[in-house]
Amino acid sequence: MDYTIKKSNDEWRSELGPEKFKVLREAGTERPGTGELLDEERSGTYTCGACNTELFKSGTKFDSGCGWPSFYESVRPEAVELLEDRSLGSVRTEVRCANCGSHLGHVFPDGFGTPTGDRYCMNSISLNFTPAE
Repeated sequence: MDYTIKKSNDEWRSELGPEKFKVLREAGTERPGTGELLDEERSGTYTCGACNTELFKSGTKFDSGCGWPSFYESVRPEAVELLEDRSLGSVRTEVRCANCGSHLGHVFPDGFGTPTGDRYCMNSISLNFTPAE
């Protein structure tokens, strides 16, 4: 995909720092239950931790019990890019920011009881949160 925001790895590394760079640019995963946005319950907007593109609204966040912030849909289908991921010996769907290509997490078809049936399982460190005013 041709991303709107293009930077070198050195530029990203400098801007993000080592922990965010590992997740956002190298598709790492934070430990479950450790992210600061996991228990965030205020109304607001979740944006990409690299480029601040709007990705999720607080009203679509739900407690899936997986240890990572979960959402049942993005703000717009074109806000995220979905890619096949075979990195762990199984097929998963990776979720990236469609604006800068940063890794956010994965989406699974097991969001039982949600309007879409999807569970966007996102790394807290890959997101920023802005409370509603």
